[in-house]
Amino acid sequence: MTHLRALALLVALLVGAGIAAAQQPSRPVNDQQVYEVAVDLRCVVCQNLSVADSPSEMATQMRAIVRERLAAGDSPAQVRQYFVERYGEWILLEPKMTGLNIALYAFPVLLVIGGLAFVVVLVRRWTSPPAAPGDDHPAPHHSPS
Repeated sequence: MTHLRALALLVALLVGAGIAAAQQPSRPVNDQQVYEVAVDLRCVVCQNLSVADSPSEMATQMRAIVRERLAAGDSPAQVRQYFVERYGEWILLEPKMTGLNIALYAFPVLLVIGGLAFVVVLVRRWTSPPAAPGDDHPAPHHSPS
């Protein structure tokens, strides 16, 4: 009977130690840390707001996940990667400048430059004096001899 009690006590201690070892110590996380990660994530409901700024229930749940992962010891980059793995790069309000995303960043700049060039050409046409009729060929320049 004492062997059974000793065995039961040993099993209880081992199970308790295993549970304690399995639980990661959580570190304190403040609202500013959660905000700094959540501001980079797109709300899947609102889509034009960050998770930090969205009033939706889904954004509230996403902020809670951010807090949990930070408390578990994940870095802000790891938390962002967690969401990218689940939702794709779309979840980031500011996608990385790689691959096709470079074209998305460059297109507006090229469009503005093209628009400005078009306006310059139009202004030059409007402000240049009209050519006189029959003035298609300039007169040859004679040098005195």
